[in-house]
Amino acid sequence: MKVDVFKAIKGRRSVRAFTDEPVSEEEIMKIIDAARWAPSAGNIQPWEFIVVQDAKTKRGLVEAALDQTFIEEAPVVFVVCANPTRSSRRYGSRGASLYCLQDTAAAIQNMHLAAYAMGLATCWVGSFQEEEVRSVLNLPDYLRSVAIIPVGHAAEKPVATPRRPLSNLVHHGMYGRK
Repeated sequence: MKVDVFKAIKGRRSVRAFTDEPVSEEEIMKIIDAARWAPSAGNIQPWEFIVVQDAKTKRGLVEAALDQTFIEEAPVVFVVCANPTRSSRRYGSRGASLYCLQDTAAAIQNMHLAAYAMGLATCWVGSFQEEEVRSVLNLPDYLRSVAIIPVGHAAEKPVATPRRPLSNLVHHGMYGRK
């Protein structure tokens, strides 16, 4: 299937209502495969993916995510984690505090676009209690949960939200030059 990347970027929306139609194991693995092709500093690939499908664990994620109940409506939920230790081995504190998060965010964006290309809906949930997610998923201390991503078939069709005009955010040569 051919998907225009600009159409995908502009067409994807954050969906917070899902049908009960399942997401196949093949679709799950395609989404994760798309994530692992994201760029990363030094090709370190500091990400880990937790696939959650059972109701009890999804309920725990809802509670960790300040009662965002739509998370448990999705048939599958990804929790994407960064491994600062992997990045710090080559890049020191900057790798641990920045590069691993940038790299993981790139993987997360790939996941959203891949899901959209397959006709699936997603939402990037970043508002959660990290230590509660760690407890729910039994994450080791060296991993940081970066995003919770519910995935499924949309039960709603959100409209596009406004974007800042390019003229307000593009600077030429240095900040302040329009």
